[in-house]
Amino acid sequence: MQLSELSKKPQLVKLTIDKADLVEKYGEVLDFYMYDRQPLHVFSKIAKSSKSEDIGEYLEILKDTILTEKGDPIMTEENILPLDLMTEAMALIGAQMGK
Repeated sequence: MQLSELSKKPQLVKLTIDKADLVEKYGEVLDFYMYDRQPLHVFSKIAKSSKSEDIGEYLEILKDTILTEKGDPIMTEENILPLDLMTEAMALIGAQMGK
């Protein structure tokens, strides 16, 4: 097999926040999207942030990876998610990237 056969354009995948306490709090499951393949700079940010206490680095990762169904960032300079949802989204993103 040629390595070029494994190269493809990233696709959006849906992730669902369905943790019982969050569903109870927000009234329903919550969906967001991320790309199934991430650029190297995202992996680098994750590795760097795991050794850092800088919350800003985590926020940048989340801004790059928590997307709408059209691939647009959900979090912007003006809009931010509640902390409990950011934490659960980060856990789901980590699990997805580990696949």
